[in-house]
Amino acid sequence: MKKIDVYLANLLVGNVKLHNLHWNVEGFTFKAVHEYLESLYDDFNEKFDEVAEYQKQVGVFPKAKVADYLELATVEEIESQGVTSKAAVETALELIKLQKELALEIREEAGEKFDLANMMEDHIAGYTKQIWFMESMLK
Repeated sequence: MKKIDVYLANLLVGNVKLHNLHWNVEGFTFKAVHEYLESLYDDFNEKFDEVAEYQKQVGVFPKAKVADYLELATVEEIESQGVTSKAAVETALELIKLQKELALEIREEAGEKFDLANMMEDHIAGYTKQIWFMESMLK
């Protein structure tokens, strides 16, 4: 399933993107947003490992070269520069929404691959909660 490769690539590139935001966030709410972004990239890392291990379980070798991930990813990288707390949250929100949509597509295509469908259900639930958090932060 090609979408799983894209999803995995997005988790890797998204993890780096979240690290970038985490390192470079600035402003009055720095500490809270800095720590929140850390929780997001930790979650992306866990999902990355989980999806790669699923691929191994079904006889697929996960990609192992960053170049392959960059070629597959639909997540766009960003420059390393100062970013306001609001812009950091907006950027993270866009990333989470992208991953949720892709997880929904994978879940729909999983059919009777219940282990994959259940994993995507868990990811979707997590993304939904993070979207609520970020949208509430941005009000």
